[in-house]
Amino acid sequence: MTEKPATLCVGRLYCDLIFTDLPRMPTMGTEVYAGGFGVHVGGGAFITAAYLAALGHGSALSAMLPPRPFADIVSDDLETARIDLQLCHTLPAGSDPQVTVALAGQGDRAFVTRRSGPACPPLDASDLRKIGATHVHIGEMATLIERPDLIEIARSVGATVSLDCSWDDDLKTSAISDVLAKVDLFLPNDTEMQHLLEIGVPQSRFPLTVIKQGAAGSTAVVEGERIHEPARLVQAVDTTGAGDAFNAGFVSAWLARDSLRACLKFGNAQGAKAVSQRGGYH
Repeated sequence: MTEKPATLCVGRLYCDLIFTDLPRMPTMGTEVYAGGFGVHVGGGAFITAAYLAALGHGSALSAMLPPRPFADIVSDDLETARIDLQLCHTLPAGSDPQVTVALAGQGDRAFVTRRSGPACPPLDASDLRKIGATHVHIGEMATLIERPDLIEIARSVGATVSLDCSWDDDLKTSAISDVLAKVDLFLPNDTEMQHLLEIGVPQSRFPLTVIKQGAAGSTAVVEGERIHEPARLVQAVDTTGAGDAFNAGFVSAWLARDSLRACLKFGNAQGAKAVSQRGGYH
C-alpha cells in the first residue's frame, strides 16, 4: 500500500464546551436548557489533523496546548487522536485558557470564543523536514495573517498549503487579500465566502476554492467553473467540526490527485460522519 503524504496542521487549539439540542438560541435576559452537553478538544487545526490521521496520513499538529486544569480535560482526546504533537508547546501555568462555547440546535449553531496568546509556536523549515510534511493546513485565516511566514516555510520544503477561513469580524480586507492568493487551496463555508465578497476581497485573489454548504453539499470553484456535489443525508446531532472533517477528506483526496468531484464526495462523507455525533472529533 502506498504511504499517504505526511501533513502538518497549524492553528489554535480550544477546549470546546458543547451544548446540543437547544430549543432555540438564547437571547439577553433569557435562559434555555440544552438536551445534551460535552467537553472536547476543539479548533479547526486539531480536528482536521485528527481526521487526517484517521484516514491514514502521518498527521502532526502545531498549536499551543492549554495548561492545567484544561490540560487534564483535553488529554484523552489528544491521546485518542494519535497525532504527532512534537511541534506543540504548552502555555505557561496561569495563562488565560482558550475556550469555545458551542451552541447547537434546530440545524444551526453559534459560538462564543476566547482567544489567548499566540496562534501557534515558532516554526521553521527544519521542523517540517523533521516530520516529513509535504502539505500544511492552516486552521483559520487569522492564524495565517498573524503568521504569514508559514507560507514561506512551507514553500521552502516544497509543501502545498491549504487554508480554512473561520469567521472573524476583525480581519481587514487588505490583509485577507495579501495572504489568500498565496495558498493552493481555500476552504470557506458558504457564509464566510459571501462575507469575503461583500467586504470587497477581489475574486482574482482566490485560489482553488471549495465552499462548504452544510446540508446542501459542497462546491469547488476553479477558473470560473463551479462543480457541485450534494451532501450525504444523515441525522445531524452536532455540526461542530463538520467543516474541519470535510477539510480532511477533501485534502486527503486532493493530495492523492483525485478528480475535484471525487474530492468533494470524500469531503462530504467525512462531514457527514462528524455531524452524526457530538463533538468535533470522534
